[in-house]
Amino acid sequence: MRLFLASYRFGAFADRLAGLVGTPGRVAVIPNAFDAWPDAWSSAVTSDVHPLRQQGYSPEVVDLRDYAGQPGLLERRLREFDMVWVRGGNTFVLRAQFARSGADSVLPELLREDTLVYAGYSAGACLLGPDLHGLETVDDPAEVLPATGVEPRWDGLGLVDRRLVVHLDSPTDPDGEAAKMLASCRAEGVAHWALTDDDVVLVDGDRTEVLRGRSPAGCDRIR
Repeated sequence: MRLFLASYRFGAFADRLAGLVGTPGRVAVIPNAFDAWPDAWSSAVTSDVHPLRQQGYSPEVVDLRDYAGQPGLLERRLREFDMVWVRGGNTFVLRAQFARSGADSVLPELLREDTLVYAGYSAGACLLGPDLHGLETVDDPAEVLPATGVEPRWDGLGLVDRRLVVHLDSPTDPDGEAAKMLASCRAEGVAHWALTDDDVVLVDGDRTEVLRGRSPAGCDRIR
C-alpha cells in the first residue's frame, strides 16, 4: 500500500510523492469534497490540475457522482490510473460520495493490490483515518444531506490507524480550529498525526514516515 497524506497539496515533499509513484503518469483527480459548494467546484478542480501538470502528471477528473451505485464501473475506471489525487473540502461530504459510488471498498482493494498510489490532502487525507469524529468543528456534517441525498457517516476508511489533524498554524485556519482539535485529541488520548501545511504522512508498504517540512531532522520514522 502506498499513501501520501498531506495537509495541503504536496506539502514540502513533492519529490517524495514522485519517488512513491515512479514515472509520473495519469492521475485521477477526485474533487468531491467540494460537492456542497457548486459555485466553487470548477475553480477547485483547476487549482489542483495546474500544479499536478507542473509536476509532470497527466490529471483527469473522476467525479464520483457519475458512479453512484456502480462500483464495478468505478473500479474499471480507476484501474486506468497510476495515482488518485483526492483534494480537500468537506470530509463528511467526501465520505458520503465514497460510500455512494463504492469507492470506499474499491480503492482499499486497489491499494492492497498496489495497483496505484493514493495521494490526498486535507479532507482527502482525513478520510483515511479510523473515524471522522472531531472534524465537525471544521467541516459541517449538515452539508452532506443537501449535497448527496444521504445522511452523514462518521466512520473513516480505516487505512491508517490514527486521526489526522491538518492545517496547524495555517493561514487557511485563522480561527485556530486545528489547534483545538489537536488539544482535544491529546486530552482524550486519541492517536493522531498533527500536520502543518508543509508536513506529510508517507506510507510505503510496511514503512510509515511523518515528513516534517520545518523539522531539522526532516522526518519521524513511525514503523
